[in-house]
Amino acid sequence: MCRRFSMAAELPELQEHFQIERVMFYYRNRYNISPTQNIPVVLQQNGERILDEFRWGFIPYWGKDAVNADLRNVHQNKTYRRMVEKQRCVIPCNGLYYWKQDGKKTYPVRVVMKDRSMFGVAGLFEIWQDTRGEPLRTCTLVMTEANPLIDEFESRMPAILSQEDMALWLDESTNDLELLNPILRPHSAEEMDAYAVTPLIDNNRHDTSECIEEIDLRQAWVKR
Repeated sequence: MCRRFSMAAELPELQEHFQIERVMFYYRNRYNISPTQNIPVVLQQNGERILDEFRWGFIPYWGKDAVNADLRNVHQNKTYRRMVEKQRCVIPCNGLYYWKQDGKKTYPVRVVMKDRSMFGVAGLFEIWQDTRGEPLRTCTLVMTEANPLIDEFESRMPAILSQEDMALWLDESTNDLELLNPILRPHSAEEMDAYAVTPLIDNNRHDTSECIEEIDLRQAWVKR
């Protein structure tokens, strides 16, 4: 599962990379995003790409994959299938956090593209109503098999989309799961890299550029 990631880039860069035409909230860099927090989300509405802000994690908690939607469950869960038909989004990232076990010790690592570029993860969204009847916009990351790099930490990884696949995933006229399924594949491990980061990312209130800085492994050990 993926329970921490970063999206830290200047807004014009993000808009260019994801071809965003409208921004619906006050965007800021996020270095340590965790479940239940609001995150940037790319949607396509009437042919226009929009950057909006959704809560990470579905409500109500009707499934164990409320934060991450496992591709295997997307096929089996009727609610997920309905979302794939009409409620797809892309979640912008520039780093994924994992914890690496080394003997009895564990340390956090950040997985990035080797060129440090941004990437988009396939997502699903849902809009619920809270107790006051107000809309609550939520989303989840779609997971697929881990590539050899991420398999060191987890057996699943977010489904990272190429620019071409992103266009298909956001295409409002496409609602065929069998057509979309092939693009939800592991990203090439050869294009990715991992490095040790501060154990402070364990604290979801710690959200500064220090989170994405590479550190000496001797500084990274944590007890878990």
